[in-house]
Amino acid sequence: MDDTAILSPTPPAAAGTRSPLSCRPRTVAAWLLACCALVFAMVVLGGVTRLTGSGLSMVDWDPIMGVVPPLSEADWRQTFDRYKQFPEYRLKNRGITLDQFKSIFWFEYAHRLLGRLIGLVFLLPFLYFLVRGHFSRPMVGPLVSLFILGGLQGLLGWYMVQSGLVDRPHVSPYRLTAHLGMALLIYAYMLWLALSLLYPQRDNPDARAGRVVAVLTAGVAITALSGGFVAGLKAGLAYNTFPLMGDRWLPPDYWALVPGWRNLFEHIPAVQFNHRLLAELLLAGTLGVWWWARRRTLPPRARLGLNLLAAAVPVQAGLGIATLLLFVPVPLAAAHQAGMLVVFTLALFTAHALRRAT
Repeated sequence: MDDTAILSPTPPAAAGTRSPLSCRPRTVAAWLLACCALVFAMVVLGGVTRLTGSGLSMVDWDPIMGVVPPLSEADWRQTFDRYKQFPEYRLKNRGITLDQFKSIFWFEYAHRLLGRLIGLVFLLPFLYFLVRGHFSRPMVGPLVSLFILGGLQGLLGWYMVQSGLVDRPHVSPYRLTAHLGMALLIYAYMLWLALSLLYPQRDNPDARAGRVVAVLTAGVAITALSGGFVAGLKAGLAYNTFPLMGDRWLPPDYWALVPGWRNLFEHIPAVQFNHRLLAELLLAGTLGVWWWARRRTLPPRARLGLNLLAAAVPVQAGLGIATLLLFVPVPLAAAHQAGMLVVFTLALFTAHALRRAT
């Protein structure tokens, strides 16, 4: 995206006057960063919802009236009776009490409510800024695209939940990973726009460093998405040893499914091994890039980003190992998911600082 185009007022203002379309970068960037913070919280809360087994507790999708939870004991019993008609109750939670049902319901309700809140926090200031002329004209298109992506993310979330309401009380790992991928796309797009407003000047003459960090950022995203398949298959509850998987480096049944490509996405030993391998490569790659970049002339912001990234990735790897060894405790697993977003944020921050000079 051309940052200059986003920030340029259109049409140009007459001498001595301010264009009604001139961008107020810091105000708009603060709003976008607040939205980023909410998306960050949404991803972490989504992980907690999954880890607590709460994601299938709301079996209906009502974007308008669904904002109102059950208010009376009769409402709760009606909602609970509706839940009992679906596979999760019959095959997994048969016999739970109403109070136990409430404890899982509130996690999924909070997740959906936060999604609606993000939509409002994005839409209402957008309309205000648009009317007040705080955007340059080329910026409107990307922001409208963000809002559309947010709506599609809501639909994708319900499409994911539906996969667990049919025969088996487990959502499709493909749909779960797609839902995570869409969240990362929205987060990255929004953060990049905010950074472009705060730091419009491109001051990096080192195109090679920019390409290297772009590849590293892609590696962060791929590793995160591989974690989506680990989560979707509950693969973290198998092979709870490190660095070996059981007593082997490579599990003996790594390539058991036919056709072979299914092992990469549907087979627990292969999915967990691949996530481990990607995380180890990311750790080595991050530290290697940091060491390689020490003698290069980089913008201060890029240097800061690389330093923070080199510190954050080992911490994230440690969180992942601890989560595995301790059989996926909810607080630690949630911290690992938050750590993924921190690493992704730092990678984007560094990549943005290393955009090619114009």
